Amino acid sequence: MAEAMAKEKGFEFLEHTADAYVAAYGKNLAEAFENAALAMFNVMTETEKVASKVEDYVEVEAEDEYALLYSWLEALLVKFDVEKTLYSKFKILELKKTSDGFKLKAKIWGEKFNPEKHPQKVGVKAVTYHRMEIVKEPSMVTLRFILDI
Repeated sequence: MAEAMAKEKGFEFLEHTADAYVAAYGKNLAEAFENAALAMFNVMTETEKVASKVEDYVEVEAEDEYALLYSWLEALLVKFDVEKTLYSKFKILELKKTSDGFKLKAKIWGEKFNPEKHPQKVGVKAVTYHRMEIVKEPSMVTLRFILDI
């Protein structure tokens, strides 16, 4: 029952001692990547309180889907660290295999961090490859990854 509700939500937090262990779901790889990004920002704050005021663009390339997931989340984390902007809406415009690996293009929406509006949960220091999984089933993709907090 709990797993079905989590899949409907798009992500859930799994048991892990010191870090945030996340499972993100989607009907396809692009939707799972969108939900992975939402989960990461949900570790930091209550994403439902983050308005879609600022539109931005992210493009990453990597040699395989695991590296693409890592690069996608890392690019978002760097944007947060540099621009102090939280994001709550993600739309993958393109996720394709190229001659060099994989390429992802996305639009993202959010707003500048405001401590009075956005409750701070925990800071995400880094994305890790530890226990990273990409499970593709006919009607669902599940991503599992650990965030160093």
